[in-house]
Amino acid sequence: MSLESVYIKILRDGVSIPERATSGSAGYDIKANIDEPITLLCGERKLIPTGFAIRIPNCDYAIKLLPRSGLGHKNGLVLGNLVGLIDSDYSNEIMVSLWNSGTEPFTIKPDYSIAQMVFVPVEHPEFIQVEEFVLPTERTGGFGSTTK
Repeated sequence: MSLESVYIKILRDGVSIPERATSGSAGYDIKANIDEPITLLCGERKLIPTGFAIRIPNCDYAIKLLPRSGLGHKNGLVLGNLVGLIDSDYSNEIMVSLWNSGTEPFTIKPDYSIAQMVFVPVEHPEFIQVEEFVLPTERTGGFGSTTK
């Protein structure tokens, strides 16, 4: 089943509906819906409002919020939780947790592109409890056990 449409609720005047920059873009640009510039000092995190809420009508999909690669690489501006996850049944305002991991303060201006959102399919498997795994693997450890 595909996701052909989602519902968007505009919460304040002047909100930019997310758009893809090109037809090949996977993510939709999300902009800051703020009245005045916000400066993030080095190491600081803040929740930035977007001014919209989204409702996904299909529980087999979710939204991943991702940092903008240029902002992260050039300025150290990434998501405070590294990747945000918006469930299909979440219907409040989408807020973006931004973290300045860079070496200089960074100012976010109104309507500035701060993140991107990607719609992703979600699986809901059934858990089957077992005493032992039937199919063994070659792997015996974790946390670096496969590096040589």
